[in-house]
Amino acid sequence: MPLSTPADREPLHRRQIDMRGYRRADGLFDIEGHLVDTKSYGFDNEEKGWLEPGTPLHGMWIRLTIDEDMLIHACEAASDHTPYGVCPQAAPNFARLAGLTIGPGFNRAVQERVGGVIGCTHLREMLAQMATVAFQTMYPVRREKELAREAATGVRERPRIIGTCLAYDPSSPVVKMRWPWLVQDAAE
Repeated sequence: MPLSTPADREPLHRRQIDMRGYRRADGLFDIEGHLVDTKSYGFDNEEKGWLEPGTPLHGMWIRLTIDEDMLIHACEAASDHTPYGVCPQAAPNFARLAGLTIGPGFNRAVQERVGGVIGCTHLREMLAQMATVAFQTMYPVRREKELAREAATGVRERPRIIGTCLAYDPSSPVVKMRWPWLVQDAAE
């Protein structure tokens, strides 16, 4: 269902973000993000002069290479389009994310390593969404490991996703359908 019909309006700014997850031949996984900002009008940039409508103001890439445990092995960033000549100097600093694990506290750790004047706001903001893409990418791998662990031990763990949104409310029909044993355990 789309949004309601908007009031009359004119477009001014467009941000396109594309994120994808890949399984690599070496057993690792790449999570990539690409951001492009454009304006619908021309304007004067202090360093670049006149920018025609549709000219990218920001054009940035970031790639996280992770393993099955969500540990970041490498991070690479690049800035094709920036408003200022100094901006691309922040990209190499994102290599500092190697060694972090995507999970609780990830956004705080990103801020500590590439926050403020050593990073780039746009690249940093993409990382929160990339963490979600990493979880989506890793779902089949992590699910297979979970099932193997359950088969080997006979112990079912409560999924960490329980309680994170409306659908995964412990009392929701989705939880009852996907994890009926949770409902049984709670009743006992």
